Amino acid sequence: MSHLSGPIATVSRKRPVNLTLSETLIADLRGCTSNLSATAELLLAAYVVEQKQAKAMRQEQAAQAVQGWNALHDAQGSFADEHSTL
Repeated sequence: MSHLSGPIATVSRKRPVNLTLSETLIADLRGCTSNLSATAELLLAAYVVEQKQAKAMRQEQAAQAVQGWNALHDAQGSFADEHSTL
């Protein structure tokens, strides 16, 4: 089993990809980690989790806004009702 935890700890098929990174960044990273691929995978997996959580939060906020608007409409009616030409 891998020493990694979280969403990438499970064994999954690996696929090579190309990334273009600055030479300075790569040099700095070499001093921070001996396994750049594993570090990148771990950080990208955390980023995906963060983005999914942010999306879920935005969807929840939108649902609450719709619920609030619908409650206002039920209580007050449509603002356009008194101005309808039909």
